Amino acid sequence: MSAARVPPTLGVLLAGGRARRMGGGDKPMRTIGGHTILERVIARLAPQCSGLILNANGDPARFAAFGLQVVADDVPGFPGPLAGILAALDWTAANRPEIAWVLSAAGDCPFLPRDLVVRLHEARARENAQLAVAASGAQSHPVIGLWSVALREELRHALVVEDLRKIDRWTARYPLATVTWPSEPLDPFFNANTVEDIAEAERLAALDDAS
Repeated sequence: MSAARVPPTLGVLLAGGRARRMGGGDKPMRTIGGHTILERVIARLAPQCSGLILNANGDPARFAAFGLQVVADDVPGFPGPLAGILAALDWTAANRPEIAWVLSAAGDCPFLPRDLVVRLHEARARENAQLAVAASGAQSHPVIGLWSVALREELRHALVVEDLRKIDRWTARYPLATVTWPSEPLDPFFNANTVEDIAEAERLAALDDAS
């Protein structure tokens, strides 16, 4: 499947976490290598997607400089990334009904692969799967995945009625394709969870910018 033949796919950047391990605040707004993490995520995903939105809670004005539609969770209680994915599926159904697929990515992953969307779609089509997620090395990254808008009511039921929170528990219900990227010399799914991770991200950004 060439990039030109990839089905229209909306990207959602998940920035709804509360960054407890960094003392609070918005992790994607941290700066590495002269750019915010969010700027780097947008630069990676914008060429791959038919539009981007941002999932975040609280005052959306703090993201105004990025020019993205901000969509909040509509399931209360900060239930985690599945709520952000559901919000993106609902937004897509209401505002971009021509799009059947949503790509989710963590807003604190600054080195995402430039072939993320095409490879996930290739695997989904090849394996006749309903969902596709990314992996690197021996680790799966279920928050970085491809989701069918048609499954949004099933996801809502799982979140609201069943109180399901873990992504891999939900994806286990469907045929799932997993696509693995190499983790050396740089893990494309490195994410900045701690203050120490920011220092490591600076080092990796220098490698990435030089490539």
